[in-house]
Amino acid sequence: MAIIRRTRKRDGRTVYLVRLRDPHGKQYAVSFETERAAKAYEAAQRADRSRGTWVDPRLGDRPFSEIAEEWLQSRPRKKSGSIARDRSILETHVVPVLGARRISSVTRLDVQKLVNGWLDRFEPSTVVRMFAVVRAVCTYAVDNELRAHNPCRKIELPEVRPRDSEILDRPDLQRLAEALGDYGPMVYLALMGPRWGEIAGLLIGHLRLSGADPAITIRLQRTRGEKGRMISSTPKSRNSERPLAIPDWLGSMLADHLSTRRDVSEDDYVFVSPDGAPLHYSNWRRRVWVPAVEKIGFPDLHFHDLRHVAATRLDEAGVGDKIKERRMGATKAVVDRVYTQGTDPADRAAADLVGEILRPRSKPPT
Repeated sequence: MAIIRRTRKRDGRTVYLVRLRDPHGKQYAVSFETERAAKAYEAAQRADRSRGTWVDPRLGDRPFSEIAEEWLQSRPRKKSGSIARDRSILETHVVPVLGARRISSVTRLDVQKLVNGWLDRFEPSTVVRMFAVVRAVCTYAVDNELRAHNPCRKIELPEVRPRDSEILDRPDLQRLAEALGDYGPMVYLALMGPRWGEIAGLLIGHLRLSGADPAITIRLQRTRGEKGRMISSTPKSRNSERPLAIPDWLGSMLADHLSTRRDVSEDDYVFVSPDGAPLHYSNWRRRVWVPAVEKIGFPDLHFHDLRHVAATRLDEAGVGDKIKERRMGATKAVVDRVYTQGTDPADRAAADLVGEILRPRSKPPT
């Protein structure tokens, strides 16, 4: 490195150039108005190189929006629904504020101000999720040597408290299933552990309803992709792909449900819209779910709350951790995924226990 003093031809003012070489040996220069600033910059550059934290200052000139898009494109294993959500967060809440800024110029204070502004408009859980996207973009920039430090360190975030879910009892669950009409069996499937998307993604070929060991297998899920389009894909993790035993009465309920359909094959969905198309979550929620929960007096009930009911009842039934993990598909516990002829005896016992606790008293809705 070297500092060179030069006089500008246009106005006669003196500038100070710090000459540097990049890792490839190519020389470039950064100009300063004062010799003091040039010396300070040169000293900082030398210190960063000796510590191994040097970052080419030219790379940090790229705008935040460009790095964010590059980050989105760098995650081929990420589910399209997650990418769509992250893109929406960036385009709506981050890029309008930071998009034009040089990635190297974004400071911790900038990020904290962004978070503080969100707190006035969004729930804490939403703020934390949006911050996670900003942090991921900045981490990507650091990992790719576009800046030396992550400005998302030590950001003050709101406390996220778990939402208190409504734990419905047997009569309320039955009223809900009846209010949902043709979609009533989805309530009892959710009580076995699957998510809405996993239930909506069930194909007829994923059911085993005959014999003494009825079961379903979670292999697909319906999720929202980019621009709100619904897509069918494999579950978000291998742990989510799982066989699940179901009680006999639920097997009969599903058989009755399918008996009303004609000309179906193993590749058809178990639950479809009135026109026979795969379910779209937003449409189904607006047309089916919301009227049903309002009818039974639980207007704030979410379909996901049924998973809380399932987990609570599994605890009450004394089901072991590994079986709970399998049924909920929510952890990385190592369990046997390869079933073809039957379900694990412990899983069968869990299905029977929970099924007896939650079994509707009268004839199940079909």
